[in-house]
Amino acid sequence: MGRLKVAVLISGSGSNLQALIDACAGPKAPAEIVLVISNRPEAGGLARADEAGIPSLVVPHRNYSDRASFDAEINRRLQDAGTELVCLAGFMRLFTAAFVELWRDRMINIHPALLPAFKGLHVHERVLESGCRFTGCTVHVVRHEMDAGPIVVQAVVPVRGDDTPESLSARVLAEEHRIYPLALRMFAEGRVRIEGDRVSVEGAVTPAAALVNPGLDA
Repeated sequence: MGRLKVAVLISGSGSNLQALIDACAGPKAPAEIVLVISNRPEAGGLARADEAGIPSLVVPHRNYSDRASFDAEINRRLQDAGTELVCLAGFMRLFTAAFVELWRDRMINIHPALLPAFKGLHVHERVLESGCRFTGCTVHVVRHEMDAGPIVVQAVVPVRGDDTPESLSARVLAEEHRIYPLALRMFAEGRVRIEGDRVSVEGAVTPAAALVNPGLDA
């Protein structure tokens, strides 16, 4: 079986793109990134793709009269590249239901919270305002509803009493860089089975210990 052909869609700096690039480096990696697409020409992630020798292009959403025509162009580019899996990595556009259905179970996204909690934007501010003791990040299979779909993998991050949105974001982002390559590996190795709203992963290991926050030091 050949390497899984992956396209990554970005809108910003591309730090999760870089994590995926690093994970795909080397001849033994089970996936290869064949295309990077940005809807913003100023996206910093485009330079990351160029440095890695990955084909990249810009499809400015403002050049299209509606979402359907924009989505059609994205789909054409993905098909032309032979894409088998789409990874959304900070791609700040919502797709039409028709596009999502075209790529059903072949498109994944990463979100900086423990879905289904805290969907949408300004996640870390909302987590701190809520008083939650834990947050984290989620890789999920994309469905038409925003930040919805079967969950593939999550990482849990404790919230500290002195956290700011910036400090919390930094710790969550570090875990994003761990779990997105893990999720990609799961798909590339054919370990993922999607049944309704649930994902099963062949060979998955569940942590035995629970987490408690806060604790006491004495």
